[in-house]
Amino acid sequence: MAEHEQAQGHEHVRVAVVGSGFGGLGAAVRLRREGITDFVVLERASSVGGTWRDNSYPGCACDVPSHLYSFSFAPNPDWPRSFSGQEHIRAYLEHVTDTFGLRPHLRFDSEVKRMVWDTERLCWDIETTSGNLSADVVVSATGPLSEPRLPDIPGLDTFPGKVFHSARWDHDYDLRGRRVAMVGTGASAIQIVPAVQPLVSRLTLFQRTPAWVLPRVDRPISGAERALHRALPLTTTMRRGLLWGIRELQVQAFTKHPGELGFVEQLAKRNMGRAIKDPALRARLTPDYRIGCKRILLSSTYYPALAQPNVDVVASGLSEVRGSTVVGADGTEAEVDAIVFGTGFHVTDMPIAERVVGAEGRTLAEAWAGGMQALRGAAAAGFPNWMTVIGPNTGLGNSSMILMIESQLNYLADYLRQLDVLGGRVALDARPSAVRAWNHRVQERMKRTVWNTGGCTSWYLDASGRNTTIWPGTTSEFRRETRRVDLAEYAVVRGVPAAARGNQENAGDSQDNAGGTPENAGVTA
Repeated sequence: MAEHEQAQGHEHVRVAVVGSGFGGLGAAVRLRREGITDFVVLERASSVGGTWRDNSYPGCACDVPSHLYSFSFAPNPDWPRSFSGQEHIRAYLEHVTDTFGLRPHLRFDSEVKRMVWDTERLCWDIETTSGNLSADVVVSATGPLSEPRLPDIPGLDTFPGKVFHSARWDHDYDLRGRRVAMVGTGASAIQIVPAVQPLVSRLTLFQRTPAWVLPRVDRPISGAERALHRALPLTTTMRRGLLWGIRELQVQAFTKHPGELGFVEQLAKRNMGRAIKDPALRARLTPDYRIGCKRILLSSTYYPALAQPNVDVVASGLSEVRGSTVVGADGTEAEVDAIVFGTGFHVTDMPIAERVVGAEGRTLAEAWAGGMQALRGAAAAGFPNWMTVIGPNTGLGNSSMILMIESQLNYLADYLRQLDVLGGRVALDARPSAVRAWNHRVQERMKRTVWNTGGCTSWYLDASGRNTTIWPGTTSEFRRETRRVDLAEYAVVRGVPAAARGNQENAGDSQDNAGGTPENAGVTA
């Protein structure tokens, strides 16, 4: 690599990780545990945390129990609540960063602008806001909840008040005594509404689609419990295992027998009925789709907040802004001082895909124009030595994404081992046939799930209505599927030695393939 570094005039590393949320930090820890220290973590912000850094809105918390929403290799005996708040999760990620010695690898204020695969040198050339570098392998851990989605609302640009997204909360703007419009009723909105309702003079909630909401059984974790977990780490492991097991047992209802979820719907209706006594409001808040089709939300304070006299629920989306007047699709008007959007993220059209250019000169966004798909949720055909964490069809509807991240880190570790075994300048490129076969299996299993049959439109679906987000099985199944890299699913691409490249150039030869010399690896594409 010394020749390469000198020739290029910039830094070269074995692995470049993009993003420092759970996925990026998890990848960094796994690299160190595998004995790999020649890597960097590129982070566009000035601190770690990912979505738990960016989302600091009032009431922000996790809807997965604390002991399950943490790394298995970094248990935390001191979680203060059964469901942790944003500040506690962010502190945990800072703790992981320090405990595993990751700070020397972090490059803050280094947003990736472009990544281009060099077909001759078999490496990625990476342009960032803090300088350029190259890497043998790229691990993209930007996450699906990193880029806020703002709807195109006519007149919004002329609104004289304050406008911001829940993931870009303006803490300098005081909501006390203000008239506020909350747009959206997803996981962020149901936490924001009860947090700001007591502060504002009037809150107008624009609800395009009502959500199913179950109580959040949250409580402080006692000092005695925490002391026990510190003294006997096995008790933390057992607690995590119990939480995991319960959720594994629930998966069949979501994936194979959606009709069994009717009982859960009754629980959700009782939860609503306890707080919402007005029949007309209760009708507006009752979904007309099967529970689980959209993410089931957890809150014990959302419905009580909606029942307060200073809250109006508009049963339609925001369609227009006229000066300081917001107008719903049903014609409802309200004068407001601020508009807060809880309208989600670019999940099925991740912006990072526009910045990744593969072996054929196409961006990942162009390759995914017909819908995202990646082999085992990690590797895209035509993008050698590029892997994504929390890629297509790795999301969950009822459990912790940390479980899926750790499975993908197993796959990453074996991927790097395979490169070592193959030796020399080498890359692995997912075969199109393998990607198609994997995606076909996933989509066939998806057909009977509640996410596809429940009668709703959700952010799980892309523009064509295909579910490119959720994994249609248990976390243990996914772990088995990602335990090892099957070389038969990849084309092995060998680099051409520098001397040979020189001879080829002198002879006027050229190669046009994934970069170097492809090997069979046992099957034909």
